[in-house]
Amino acid sequence: MRATIVGGGIGGLTVANHLIRNGWQVRILERAATLPASGTALGMWPPALHALDAIGVGDRIREIGVPQAEGAILRPDGSTIARLHVPGETLLVSRPALLDALVADVSGAVEFSTSVDAVPGDCDVVVGADGIGSPIRDRVFGSRYRPRPLGMAAWRGWVPGEATSTTETWDAGALFGITPRDGGLTNFFAAVRLPPGADDGGVAFLRSRFGHWHPAVRDVLDRIDGEALLHHDLLHSPALPSYTRGKVALIGDAAHAMAPNLGRGACEAMVDAITLGRALTESEDVAAALRRYDRARRHRTRLMVRGSETAARIATASRARGARDALLGLATRTTFHRAT
Repeated sequence: MRATIVGGGIGGLTVANHLIRNGWQVRILERAATLPASGTALGMWPPALHALDAIGVGDRIREIGVPQAEGAILRPDGSTIARLHVPGETLLVSRPALLDALVADVSGAVEFSTSVDAVPGDCDVVVGADGIGSPIRDRVFGSRYRPRPLGMAAWRGWVPGEATSTTETWDAGALFGITPRDGGLTNFFAAVRLPPGADDGGVAFLRSRFGHWHPAVRDVLDRIDGEALLHHDLLHSPALPSYTRGKVALIGDAAHAMAPNLGRGACEAMVDAITLGRALTESEDVAAALRRYDRARRHRTRLMVRGSETAARIATASRARGARDALLGLATRTTFHRAT
């Protein structure tokens, strides 16, 4: 059996690993010239680690990832809204380190600098793992299903020095997060409610917007290197009628781009990949396997898209913040259960 995977990112490499381990012939078509050498920390929740274990990569990530057991939600003055306990084994790992682990056993299947103008035809299945701007999704379902602006812009990056805690600070219309990451660095992320395409002003804007917040935020702002700062508008996907059509299956952001507030984007892409890989390798009927994948993943990931959008709006709410803080503090006083 032959698969063409469009996109050599997290989801594409994960499904490639699974299919190759089960005897499939696989081509991975990646438009970039190389895998990215930069990128911020990603949450490896228990389902992501289970997916990595299924392709023999889990222990590599455990060696380099930073364990996450607890954190806190703060106000701009540094006072605590809630303390969070993260159940189960959860890690933070940078995108480059994760991609390096995923590509190690399938590097010979990756064809870099390869653009895809049409759905490939010389294979049994096509996996659209080509990200939020997926040309494969556009080809199969049309432009009306492209992701739409969430009304927020995000900045991400890292600074030297190891973070000693995980925090997310909430204010009206904005938030700022700080976490550890592999390599002894500090990962940060910020979001502000802004119209799409707004001129952000880079580091100067961040220092103006967040420079009066508590010392931990100011310390990160003082150390930001503008050249390493990533900025983009946040988008989320409308509900697709299916994640499959014909011999094409969509995974990850191509199927269900979501706001980052639940920290589940990379995790869900890997779970998609393993679910699809298992369906394809456990049945000789590709059409039936694709239907099985769609049934298993579409409803759950749509809940994640809606939940992530809701979390973004709650975190940056302008009204009833006192009631929000009191309810969240009460709900998380003992433990905080993230979806697993």
